[in-house]
Amino acid sequence: MTPSARLSAAIEVLADIAERRRPAADALKDWGLAHRFAGSGDRAAIASLVYDGLRRRASATWIMGEETPRATVIGMLRLQRGLAASTIADLFDGSRFAPEPLSDHERERLANGSLDDAPPAVAGDAPDWVLPSLQTLFGDDLLPELRALGRRAPLDIRINGLKIARDEALARLGHLAPEPTPHSPMGLRIPLGEDGRGPALHVEPEFIEGLYEIQDEGSQLATLLAGARPGETVVDLCAGGGGKTLALAALMRGHGRIVATDADLRRLAPIHERLRRAGAEAEIRTPRAGRARADVLEDLDGTVDRVLVDAPCTGTGTWRRNPDAKWRLRPNSLALRVSEQAQVLDRAAQLVRPGGRIVYITCSLLPEENDDAISGLLKRQPKGFTVIDASTVLSEGVPALKPFVRLTRQGLQMSPVLTGTDGFYLSMIERAG
Repeated sequence: MTPSARLSAAIEVLADIAERRRPAADALKDWGLAHRFAGSGDRAAIASLVYDGLRRRASATWIMGEETPRATVIGMLRLQRGLAASTIADLFDGSRFAPEPLSDHERERLANGSLDDAPPAVAGDAPDWVLPSLQTLFGDDLLPELRALGRRAPLDIRINGLKIARDEALARLGHLAPEPTPHSPMGLRIPLGEDGRGPALHVEPEFIEGLYEIQDEGSQLATLLAGARPGETVVDLCAGGGGKTLALAALMRGHGRIVATDADLRRLAPIHERLRRAGAEAEIRTPRAGRARADVLEDLDGTVDRVLVDAPCTGTGTWRRNPDAKWRLRPNSLALRVSEQAQVLDRAAQLVRPGGRIVYITCSLLPEENDDAISGLLKRQPKGFTVIDASTVLSEGVPALKPFVRLTRQGLQMSPVLTGTDGFYLSMIERAG
């Protein structure tokens, strides 16, 4: 496919996403099935255009003066890709499979459209209804952080310490040109191509051997800060596919007990193969039909040293990776997540022993899901639970990280600007012993 034909395809996919309010991945998959002539390189390039368009949807349509998929792509090419107006005009030439030529209005907007007077929601490409919450967190850094959330995320891997040291992995993976991650001693960062995509890491021999897992540095740091120690009994209450379960197993090096579960059986399904590949051990407890998750862990109530709650959340901290998610987010979705977070925190409070700790993690930037969730737990459990100061958590886990996070009322917040990671939040709560 020609570059112009790829632009036409991206406009078509963006129109499908807008009309049907569906995830970008689903729309791209359907487009590929309906256009089997497109090769893997074409599909990758079109996906990159679509995701970049979603990253800059508000600002792109602002400078173009209209909210259409075509305007999104044209504005994105200027704002995100940095193309000159003449280059964009050459791509929109109306030839076979190319988009229609630029109109006089579009040429004028490309030449003179500006974000100088744009409101923060437009300049930062974010839903306006979440801005008050983000303003509470970021303050004067709101716009820089929003713009960082609109950039492409790096590609990080976590080296499996059960099988190989990071220095050894760095040498063995030299063909991928990795660099050590800035903060995590377990991570390597893989450079991306010009289209924003990285190599197919899941087919590398080292991945198949279980030497690494694909995991954002922020997630790696959250696991380190969780502070699991060899010999402890640890419950991963919202284990999902098992990313943090695997990291915990590597930290504990087979000494202790890890129990992983999740309310969603489908999300838990990949964990068995991942554990096998990594050479890690964990006890998997799957929800039973017709029974509450509490029943699966009933025998552990009041005995667990550390409960990891990687809570279901809106995912606002992952907008770099999932730019379509921010435009599908609605207030009722936030309300649902807040309710789920309260339930899972209350379950963790039942599990933890006197003197034990709850580690609450989200990939959200919204205080409603973070500090407010912890405050809610403390109100519902007025006796026996206290928040461990975030400075202490950092000192015990990753002391050098302190200048690169925001300390909040009840925990700490990572962010793309400060930490260079997804927006992970962590709070640690101790039960009186």
